[in-house]
Amino acid sequence: MKDFDGKVALVTGTTGIGLATARRLAAGGAAIIACGIDRAANAALKAELESSGAGALVIGADVSVPDQVRDAVAAGVERFGGLDIVVNSAAVHPYGTAVSTDFETWNKAMSVNVGSIYLTAHFGIPEMVRRGGGAIVNVASVQGFACQQNVAAYATTKGAIHTLTRALALDHARSGIRVNSVSPGSIRTPILEKAARGEDGTDADVEAAYKRFGEAHPIGRIGEPEEVAELIAFLCSSKAGFCTGADYKIDGGLTAGIGVK
Repeated sequence: MKDFDGKVALVTGTTGIGLATARRLAAGGAAIIACGIDRAANAALKAELESSGAGALVIGADVSVPDQVRDAVAAGVERFGGLDIVVNSAAVHPYGTAVSTDFETWNKAMSVNVGSIYLTAHFGIPEMVRRGGGAIVNVASVQGFACQQNVAAYATTKGAIHTLTRALALDHARSGIRVNSVSPGSIRTPILEKAARGEDGTDADVEAAYKRFGEAHPIGRIGEPEEVAELIAFLCSSKAGFCTGADYKIDGGLTAGIGVK
């Protein structure tokens, strides 16, 4: 028996960590409800999951919009009969200080990175309770603990995810809902690729940038989305039945030191 046979998982974000997580949960037997705004990524994921025989509903949804999240949850429940797992991976990563970041950009970061987690909880938890409980995993970041310069909005959202994770865990523990977060370091995703290309997008030597980023991690390399997906899968599984309200760093040792040599 596979570890997620009979389970239904909602995954937000269809690239990077979200993509790897959808693949991992589907390989474990889960039916997947995937939400993202990247049409090409959505189509590729749908084709991949369907060709593997997995149950899949891939929806072009903006997870910062209440009606779209409500409808995605409802469509998934109608298709698969319920909801057991939610993985919140959708994110935007604006650069800027509090002075240089305009209010529209600030609000978008808050709405996508944090608001979407509230929305999937608001609409998803009642469905999970009907199934007797479930697991939620929120993708945060080490930037929520110790941030770089020029990422005021992004780092703020990731710190907020840690707090919202604890609040959800406390509020819904007695309903059988476990809620945890993971905090990756530098992971090979489209967001990291954008960083590797520089703010103006002109740096073409992405692999050299990845090597440079990796050298900042004691383990000596950047991480892979599949590695994060394995941690997420564990936290979604019955093996993590006593884990809730916690954050799990997966950062190659990045935050273990104090940055002084």
